[in-house]
Amino acid sequence: MAARRKAKPKRKKTPVSKARKRGKTIGKTTAIRKKATRKAPLRRPSAKKAAKTPKGTAKLAPARPQPQAVRPSPRRPQPVPAEQRIGVVTHYYSHLSVATLRLDPGTTLRVGGVIHVLGNTTDFTQTVESLEVDHKPVLEVGPNDDFGLKVNEHAREHDVVFMVRP
Repeated sequence: MAARRKAKPKRKKTPVSKARKRGKTIGKTTAIRKKATRKAPLRRPSAKKAAKTPKGTAKLAPARPQPQAVRPSPRRPQPVPAEQRIGVVTHYYSHLSVATLRLDPGTTLRVGGVIHVLGNTTDFTQTVESLEVDHKPVLEVGPNDDFGLKVNEHAREHDVVFMVRP
């Protein structure tokens, strides 16, 4: 049979200090509690004060922020007058750096000619070094030919192609 333990004598309670009742820190375990501050009530201007302004003085209107000047959008580069539109880029193959073009009626494109490709984000000039129709190199293409053109920079669909006149 197990022996009973003797009950411990009860400890006397220590009186709680006023600081501890208010919630201020005495030891490291209790947090400081601040009293909530009351906001001052909003004051509205009374009609009497507004009416007391002298008749000769005008009331000032509240200051409005000045509208900022609108900057014009950057201008898109325009083709030089010595250029003639010959067609539009229909597709660009990035892994080959080849653009397919659709030529305007009555125009031709030859190897060795200088072209200017112009678009919203595209603007470069280069000489035509390689033209291919059905994967076969050719020297000249017309408006009815479906051809590819090797380009030096990234061309995008709907970019306009101009022939630079010497």
